Amino acid sequence: MIMKKFPKITINEQWCKSCEICVEFCPKKVFDMGRFYPVVARPEDCIDCKLCEKLCPDFAITVTSPKETKSK
Repeated sequence: MIMKKFPKITINEQWCKSCEICVEFCPKKVFDMGRFYPVVARPEDCIDCKLCEKLCPDFAITVTSPKETKSK
């Protein structure tokens, strides 16, 4: 059986200027705006399109693709 793992989304708060581009443009609405920074509210909905990473003007978002693993 192959179990799906979700992409890992990392937000570097030191670089983020809270522009909300990631929140607005994510096609699956993975992000919510926290008090000061975006938060990954629904990581299980991420489709690994990396649009947030590409559109972030501060290079504050990193999306790491998962490796599919086999479980016994």
